[in-house]
Amino acid sequence: MPRLAARWLLAAWFFVTAAFADAHIFVYHRFGDNRHPSTSTALDELRREFDYFKTHGYQVVPLSRLVAALKKGENIPDNWVVLTIDDSYRSFYEKGLPIFVEYGYPFTLFVYTKATEAGYGDFMSWKQVNEAKKHGELGFHSHSHPHMVSKSDAFLQEDFQKGLALMRKRTGERPRYFAYPYGEYDARVRRIAESFGFDAICNQNVGAVSRESSRFDLDRIALTGRATLADKLRIRYLSARWLAPEKWPEKGVLTDVHIRLKPETKDQKGWLYLTDYGWQRVSVKGAQVRCRLDKPLRNRRSRLILKLQKDKINTKILVKP
Repeated sequence: MPRLAARWLLAAWFFVTAAFADAHIFVYHRFGDNRHPSTSTALDELRREFDYFKTHGYQVVPLSRLVAALKKGENIPDNWVVLTIDDSYRSFYEKGLPIFVEYGYPFTLFVYTKATEAGYGDFMSWKQVNEAKKHGELGFHSHSHPHMVSKSDAFLQEDFQKGLALMRKRTGERPRYFAYPYGEYDARVRRIAESFGFDAICNQNVGAVSRESSRFDLDRIALTGRATLADKLRIRYLSARWLAPEKWPEKGVLTDVHIRLKPETKDQKGWLYLTDYGWQRVSVKGAQVRCRLDKPLRNRRSRLILKLQKDKINTKILVKP
């Protein structure tokens, strides 16, 4: 009987840990490019991160594998890591790609098609994009890399159509994944992006990915500069519905915050972050967070981050139209 009980407890433990497991998607931009330190990852730092994955039991999987698991509603292993690269800078091909190949790590390269088609000097050529494709997957990062929230529906439709046509023409395939330029989007932009039939859409918000995540709003954590990788890997998925604010507030002043959470999160303390203002303590009452801020937003792009115990995080981005 004790042995059976032990087996039952062990099985229950595995079920619980699997049910609450979270993967992490990371995004890189430039590699070994000292001209742009805020968006570049040093090559020695990249190797440190890759070694950390290996020595701590993390499995680097393609984005397609994570998306397939989400489609099937499967539990997401806690040790899964997905690596993505935005903008298709030439430094990835020349400096980053050889290290990815050395470690055997898959990746998704989100291509900025206008830069490649026009031969902008800092970006990969189509030949280089196709060479990189042999070692990873390709995604779409828009044609003209616009601030999408400020563009009309007609502009966005044309941008998607032009860029996707170029991807098919130059690479022989239509990308299944899309990542927002600058990580900027709102409900309207998301609806337009979804209408193009992508299997998954990636943002650039702090957060993790669980079986509850929408594959059309996947959080990705930026790895630039000297990243605190261990801290980022501790982040867990938090299911949250932002009732207010829904969009950029009138007159640019954020007044009320209202977030609905799952019942099990009720009656605890948390923290709320707002760009330029930092963190403040908040309370979860009846599985909801409600507070009044009355803060003028100082940038055209601001983030609200709700953090609860055990590093559970959910992010809301606000972008001025």
